[in-house]
Parts: sequence; structure tokens; C-alpha cells
Amino acid sequence: MHAIIASGSGRYADPWHPFGETSARLADILREAGLSVTVDDDVDHAMASLDGVDLLCVNAGDSWRGEGMGGRPGPDSIDGFARALDRGIGVLALHSAASSLRDYPEWAGAVGRMWVPGLSFHPPADGTTVSEGVFPDGSTIDEFDIFDERYCRLQEIGRSHTVCTHPGAEGSEPTAWVREVGRSRVAVDVLGHDGRSFDVPGHRELVRRLALWTVDELDARQADARTN
Repeated sequence: MHAIIASGSGRYADPWHPFGETSARLADILREAGLSVTVDDDVDHAMASLDGVDLLCVNAGDSWRGEGMGGRPGPDSIDGFARALDRGIGVLALHSAASSLRDYPEWAGAVGRMWVPGLSFHPPADGTTVSEGVFPDGSTIDEFDIFDERYCRLQEIGRSHTVCTHPGAEGSEPTAWVREVGRSRVAVDVLGHDGRSFDVPGHRELVRRLALWTVDELDARQADARTN
């Protein structure tokens, strides 16, 4: 199975996130999970290149913010993502992807929560504990400690299954969640501010499990198609 990582650069870059570093760590995790991986640092090009791709990973910033503002993806990119969702694709959104792809009409509804400027926030990066996780099939993942940013007050859009949580200013906040969008499966992990985040074994295992969850059903459908 093949994954493409849409990695923030140009208008999808920002001064806070080393997307090249974190995308390289993410690619390592996906390869260890058995996927072939392409890293594309032209986000809109990646979104237009999803034919034959099993897993789309978005690790990019907010193109509507700061010096990165300007421009707009073309119809090949916007429609390419919409077609991929319709046919069935795995989607894994990392960290600031919750504030990205605002020009893509299907993105917010697909990922299920979005960063709202002036409302959403995170305390300064610090040490925190991510709770034990539970996937929809009842399988679990152990809690782990990590130094990272703790996203709070993301706007919920539709219903999702929360896999694990972290402490927030007003109670627990979702760290990772999964959902089904038509024929597609979507997973979101709000950790991953810098490379150190992906060096934590517990976080690497969470990313691996989320990625595989998004493509498991797709893999089964493809196997059925080969045998029928």
C-alpha cells in the first residue's frame, strides 16, 4: 500500500513547525508499518496526485495565516481530494493539519475538528501524559508521556470516536480520534509539533496504529476485489 505525505512548505509553512523534520519522522513510521511512502512538499500538488494512493497524510500549516497567505489551490487539487474521499482513501491528519487546507471544502468535515482562530489555543509546549487509548474495535494502546503542545478548544464538526486524550485547561481534550466519511476512514493526531514528538515510542505506536486503522478496511476491499 502506498502513502503520500503532504508536507508544509511555501504558503503552508510557518515559523513554528519544522515540517521537513516531522514529515521525515512520519515517513519512517509508515515505512516501518509496511507502507511505501512519498513525501511531497508541494501540498496542493499532493492533493491533485491521489489516484492510486491508499493513505494521504497531511502535515502542514494554515495557508490563511501570516506571510503564507495568498494564492488558492486549483480545481485539480480541490476536486482530486473530493474524488479520493468519494472512492475511499485513508486520511491521517497531524498536529497543525487541524488548521490547514481551509480552501478545501471537504477538509473540515472530513477531519471532524478544526482550529478556530481566537478560540482554540495551546499552552506552551510542556510534558504531558496521553491517556490509554481505545480504538473502535476495542483494542487498546498504552498511555505515554510526551513533551509537546496540547491543543485545546478545537471546534467539533460531526461525530468522532476519541481514541485518547490529554489534560487541557478545562478538563481532558482529544489527542487522537477516528471517524468514517463515506467510503473513507480518517484519523487525526494533534501531537507532532517537532521531531522530538515522533521519537517517543508511545507516540510512534499511536501514529502507526492510526495509519493502519485508516487503510485496514480499504485493504480488505481490495483483497475482495482481487478474489472476485
